[in-house]
Order: sequence, then structure tokens, then C-alpha cells
Amino acid sequence: MKKKTLVLGASLKPNRYSHLAINKLVRFKQPTVAIGLREGTVDGVKIHTELEDFEGIDTITLYLNAKRQEEYYDYIISLDPKRVIFNPGTENPELYTLLRKNNIYFENACTLVLLSSQQY
Repeated sequence: MKKKTLVLGASLKPNRYSHLAINKLVRFKQPTVAIGLREGTVDGVKIHTELEDFEGIDTITLYLNAKRQEEYYDYIISLDPKRVIFNPGTENPELYTLLRKNNIYFENACTLVLLSSQQY
């Protein structure tokens, strides 16, 4: 099943987990969009630096620590994703509360592991 995914905190650096996640999402043929600090392209996926009004987002996978997520709270909620994945190091009880209030499912998991184990 195709799950359009937003990688929030995308990096152009090949050794970053967000970069590896984009590679793997593309390899698994998941429609992927990305937002990061620097504009560029990873595996054919454009990294945007502005908050785009993406349509049909199923999953947001976070690669920003809790403090850096704060400025994105309203944006995340506005996209009305079906789920938000908190990758290791991104756990954020404050955002969990907001997601619950908006009936958005979330999980603490690793996108790379979920894809590799076909649990995505």
C-alpha cells in the first residue's frame, strides 16, 4: 500500500538517518516529500525549505528533536496525517498530547526498521 510520506527534518548529508529514510522510502516506492534546512534533492525527492501545503499526507516521519519540532506543531496538525512517526531521539510528550487531541495516531518507531521489516 502506498503511503505518501513527509520526511520532516530531511538532510542532504548521506550519513544522516533522514537521508537514508528518503532513500529507503523511494526504493520501497512510497510517494515521498521532504522539508529540511537546505534545498536540494535526495534520490529524486526535492527537499523544500518552506512549509508546503502538501496534499494527501499519510505519514509524517520526524527527524527533529523535541525543541526543534515546536515551530512545526500547527503545520503538522494542518496536514491532517493518518500517523506521525517519532524516530529515535525525537520523542515529544507535548506533541503526543496535541496529536491525541486531533485524533492523529503516532508511534515511537524507526522508519528504517519499519520499512525493512515490512511493517510500514
